[in-house]
Order: sequence, then C-alpha cells, then structure tokens
Amino acid sequence: MSPDPNPLLTAALAQGLTAEEFASICETLGREPNLTEVAIYAVMWSEHCSYKNSILELKTLPRSGGRLLAQAGEENAGLVDIGDGWAVAFKIESHNHPSAVEPFQGAATGVGGILRDIFTMGARPIAVLDSLRFGIPEGRDKSRQAYLFDGVVRGIGHYGNCFGVPTVAGEVAFDSSYSGNPLVNAMAVGIVRTDCICRAKAAGPGNPVYYIGSRTGRDGIHGATFASDELSADNEAKRPSVQVGDPFAEKLLLEATLELAATDALVAIQDMGAAGLSCSSSEMSAAGGVGMSLDLDRVPLRENDMEAWEIMLSESQERMLLVAKAGREEEIVRTVGKWDLSAVKVGTVTDDERLRIMRHGIEVANIPAKSLALGGGAPQYRRDSRPPATLDALTEFDPLMLPDPADPGATLLNLLAHPDIASKWWVFEQYDQSVRTNTVLEPGRGDAAVVRVEGTTKGLALKTDGNGRKVRIDPRVGTALAVVEAARNVACTGALPLAVTNCLNFGHPYKPEVYHFFREAVAGMGEACRALETPVTGGNVSFYNETEGEAVLPTPVIGMLGLLDDVRDFVPGYFQSEGDLIYLLGTASGHGLGGSSYLNAVHHLMAGALPVPDFVAERCLHNLLVSAAKAKLIRSAHDVSDGGLAVALAECCIMNAECRVQNAEWTFDSKTVYGATIDYPVERSTAAHLFGEPPGLVVVSVRAESAAQFESLTRENSVAARQIGRTGGSSLNWRDVFELPLNLLIDAYYRSIPLLMENQKG
Repeated sequence: MSPDPNPLLTAALAQGLTAEEFASICETLGREPNLTEVAIYAVMWSEHCSYKNSILELKTLPRSGGRLLAQAGEENAGLVDIGDGWAVAFKIESHNHPSAVEPFQGAATGVGGILRDIFTMGARPIAVLDSLRFGIPEGRDKSRQAYLFDGVVRGIGHYGNCFGVPTVAGEVAFDSSYSGNPLVNAMAVGIVRTDCICRAKAAGPGNPVYYIGSRTGRDGIHGATFASDELSADNEAKRPSVQVGDPFAEKLLLEATLELAATDALVAIQDMGAAGLSCSSSEMSAAGGVGMSLDLDRVPLRENDMEAWEIMLSESQERMLLVAKAGREEEIVRTVGKWDLSAVKVGTVTDDERLRIMRHGIEVANIPAKSLALGGGAPQYRRDSRPPATLDALTEFDPLMLPDPADPGATLLNLLAHPDIASKWWVFEQYDQSVRTNTVLEPGRGDAAVVRVEGTTKGLALKTDGNGRKVRIDPRVGTALAVVEAARNVACTGALPLAVTNCLNFGHPYKPEVYHFFREAVAGMGEACRALETPVTGGNVSFYNETEGEAVLPTPVIGMLGLLDDVRDFVPGYFQSEGDLIYLLGTASGHGLGGSSYLNAVHHLMAGALPVPDFVAERCLHNLLVSAAKAKLIRSAHDVSDGGLAVALAECCIMNAECRVQNAEWTFDSKTVYGATIDYPVERSTAAHLFGEPPGLVVVSVRAESAAQFESLTRENSVAARQIGRTGGSSLNWRDVFELPLNLLIDAYYRSIPLLMENQKG
C-alpha cells in the first residue's frame, strides 16, 4: 500500500495552494505549517490578495509621478493632490463572483468594501461609480439575466442610498459571454485634507491594536479564494461565501473613523476586506516593518465556537483594524463608543516582524508578516502567453466590404435602442444621485459626472470606461482606446485628466490565450497613461471570470479622475439652446468601424482592425476643451464613441429629456431638448461616416457670437474644427441622409431598457 498523503499538503491543495508553494511555506517557517497557518497562507497567496499572476505585469505601469501622493499599492486607495491642502482618494474593485451567486448582496457588499477603502484613508466618500456587464436578457436565459441585472442594480442602490453617498456615473454593457459571470466593478471617490491622511503602516512596538465595527461571523470565509477560481455548476453551494452588508453600521464606522483621523491618537488603520483579519494584520505589519500579536479570544464574535482559522479568514462586513498610540486607549474607546460601536483591544504591535495568533491561550500561528504580504514573500509568476489563432482573422476583416445601410435613419433608431447604447436611466433612477447636494452634472447628462469639492471652488470629473469587444480584437490598442476615451470624456466636461484607477477582468490566467490578452491590455494601458500623463494610482485584477471553462470578454475598465479649478466652468453633453453652431473637433483616424457598436448591433460581428489613437492629438484636444470651458466658449461637448457621429448627435439632442414615473407608466418630457440641422456631406461609406468610431472626435456647440474666438482657440491648440450644423427645431435633420423627429429618438433611447426588463417579469 502507498503511504497516506500528507494531510497538511492535502489541505493546502484543497485551498488553492500548489505543492511547490507548500514547500516554499515550509522553507520559510523552517517547519510544516499547521492547519490555521495553511488557511492563512492559502487566502493571502490567492490571486485576489497576492496578485501573484499579475503583479509583474502591473509593475510596468506608470505608478508614480504627476500629482500622486502615494505610489500605487502603497495604501488602501490611490491619493492625488488637487491643491489648496486637499487630496482625492479613489479606487475601483470587482465583486464579480459574489454577484453571480447572490446579485443583491454581492453588489451591495462590493460597494461597502470600496467605500471602506476610501474612508480608511481619512477621506470622506463623495461619490460612487459602477461598471457593469451582463448577458442580454433574451432567449432561454432571459429570466436569469434579468434577475442578475435587477439584483445587482438594487444592491448597489440599496447600499449607496442607505449609506448616504451619491452614485453619480457608470456604465452598463451586455454580451453573451457575461451570462454566467457578470462583472460588477465599483469605484468610490473621497476627499481628505492632506494633513489628515491615514496610513496603513503599523508602527511603534507596544502600541495597542484595536478591532472596531461589527462582530465576526462565518459569512465570507474563503471569499478571496472563491474569487480566485472560476465559477461552475456548484455556484449555489458557494452561497455562504457571499457576505451580508449593513450600510447603516458602515455609516457609523465612517464617522468614527474620520473623527479618529482628525486626532493624533491613530497610528494606522485598514479595512478588514478580502481575507479579513489575516490581510489587515499581516499587511499593516509588513508595510511598517513590525510584527503583531493578536489574541482571538478578544475578537467580538457572532458565534462563539468559531475556530481560529475561521476568525482569521472571515470577511464579515463593516470591520476595521487600527493601531493606536500607547496611552491614548481611553480616547479611542470613547470616540468609537460615541458612534454606538465597540473598540476592543485585540493585540499589540511587536518588534519581531512576525504575526503571532493566540486562541484559547495557545499559539495557533507564528508567521513572518512579510511572507504573507503583497510584494513580500508571496510568489510572483509570469504565465505563458500566446495569442489565439483566430486573432489575425479578426483584424484582417474589412468592414467596408459590407453593404451600407439602406435606411440610415432606421439604423440610427436601432442603435439608440440597443442595450449597450440606450439610456441607462432605468439604472441610475434607482440611485440617489444628489445626496449631500454636491452633484453638479448628473448621470446621463454629460460625458462624465461632475461633483463639487465642498468648501472650495473645485470640481471633480469622474468616469469609467471599457469595451470588451475591442479588447478581444486587439487587447493593446483596445485598452489604449479605453484610456483615451475616459480622458476625453473627462475633458469634455471641462476638467483636466489627472490619474487612473483600473479593474482588469479576465479569464483563467493559466490559459496562454487569456494571459496574452491580460499582458497586452496592461501594455496598452501603460502606453496610453504615460502619453497622457495620467499615472495609475492602483486598482484591482479579477481573474477566473469563467463559467464552465468559457471566459468573459477581456474587460479592462478604466476609472478616470479629472479636475476643474472652478466647478462653475463645467460643460454638459446636451445642446442648451436654439441657434448655436455645431462643430466637429478632431480628425478621424480611419473609418472606425472595427469593433464598433454598428457591426455588433446590425451585423452581429466582432471584427475589424481598430484605429490607433493619436496621443499627441488627444492631449491637444484636452487642452482645447479645458481652455474653451474656462473661457465660457462652449455650451456643450460630447465625444464620438459608441454608435459613431450619428448617435453622438442624437444624444446631444435628447440626453437632457426628463424621465418620470406617473401612474406606473414611464413618461418623457421633451421640453428641455433641442434638435439640430446637420450639413456634413457623406465623404466615405455611409456606415463609416455615420456610425464609425474613430478616436479623437468631439461634438461641441458654440454661440454664434463666440464662433470667431472659439475658432481662434482651436487653431492655437492645433485642433481641426469643422462647423457641421446648427441647433434648433424638433428633429435631427442630417440633410440628404435622414430626418427623425426628436420624439422618435427619445422613445428609442429611453424606453429600451425599461421595456426589456418589463418583458422579463414572471
């Protein structure tokens, strides 16, 4: 008979470690780990916590410089200096797998987690954005997709609305590849005085370690390892890995944290998010070059029979771990207690750089803290990379070979009604968009959200962007296009693009084709961010987005931050009055049909070479838009993206339509919309001219009396400008091409998603 396998190795393998990683742990410890230590290493060395399959590529990104106050990965969130003693903390993360299993709680706790990352920096959250991907609710799977879509949207709205932070922007896209594995990426933004920034570096041997917030339960155990594996038919069995959030408890935790941040009693603080107490204790210790001793008997529990490894791995929500200055204990307890929360001393900072865990008077773990932390002892891999054999065929396809649309007006209506393009007001009407009264440009009214920095004249422009179809065709160029579009969206509001966060959603990294998409996407992001001088502040990598071996479209999502020196200079995306001149800014780079919404919606194709962005031209365009906004020369600005110029013009006409619910019926008020007459002869194929998506084009409206000054400014900034029409009337009239009444555009654009969801009831 063969000898019995090593039970510790068996446990390690079952929790996602490899035999080689287990051997490395034994070498680090100088002995075999016990079961508690195996569990801690397994969760900390999971992809979700250690970035072991991605960190080597991420290190190639521009992660410092500009206005950054911390290098990417140093703190819980990115930090950007916006002047006058203020900084912005912002970050985006995924909650994909939990949302596939339990969409409401999965999405809600995703929002809760990213909010804690912000206020652990000492920053008050002022905005949330979300980037969502689903299968289209149609066919045999329509009820399931509607359930996921509805549950995620309600979960985001529930947590944000109850917590009291506005959800100001985001995006929603649909593709069959997301049917089994929706993507739920949440971004949060906060502001902080630069002299009140909190750090996540433990210091001061002898300083007390406090646990504050909700009690620890068994919910969320192995959530990080759950996120580091592909989904399969046993999803329902993994339901316990999804946490349950309490936004009201989080609101109390926010206020207690910010009050502590205003004192010098606080040394360090970190959210107990992924991997819970294991992550917060080891990462704070490693970052500060110290150790930490924890007594788990002191941890507030919901279930007293929890084992040590369960306490260390629990991902129960609304909890923080903090280090206080010795002698200031009473102040910590009093401040936290003021907010109906408990502050419990659970440990002490030590000088031996080891994480020591006690339970029932017995040492159950003794681990070098750095061996657990990102960039320390966790393994780092660069996986095999190989482009799919089908990639060349996608880029070689020539969309100009397809017949032009016989009825361009009908094609435009079809595009406006496509779920990818149609107004997402059904989504954002469920969110509180203006709580705290600092939202200046609401969702759907411009190319990016604009929020006021309270107590200053400044404004922040916020945007998320991504396009999985284009990345699937050409991952490097497709990701660069996402970066430049996000920056262009921010600039259209009058804001200067400053910095980027990102959420990288891909399939199984051990598959060479998947890793090829990931590596090339990171390279494209890095190239674009360096060229635009928008460094990467941090973000999240989400691998294993697969169901039964089928990966989602490679979907890097870019979160862009922009700054307006004077928030009153903001520019909306919609036409504001009759008789304004309409200009098309920029020069088209190719036909722009490759990977376009037109090909996808009309011809059901995902193919065609992508246009390469001109970074120099993009920066010139940004400078022009910012200068024109400051000089009050432009009335509106909207970039040409999904659906091309025809869709952009239609949106400029109707994106300010008022939508309401009356007697259970959706109604649309068109009093605030303005039509347009376009004189722009078709100079190439009709499809390319109307629906192509070349980068670097923006539609603006200008008062007639400001035209000469505006045109002079375009020349100063080396941006091509062509007058193509004038606002006014009750239709979008593209002479000799089509004329469509605004009410038809409004109906197609605004009713599409509500009708889609209404038809799925029952």
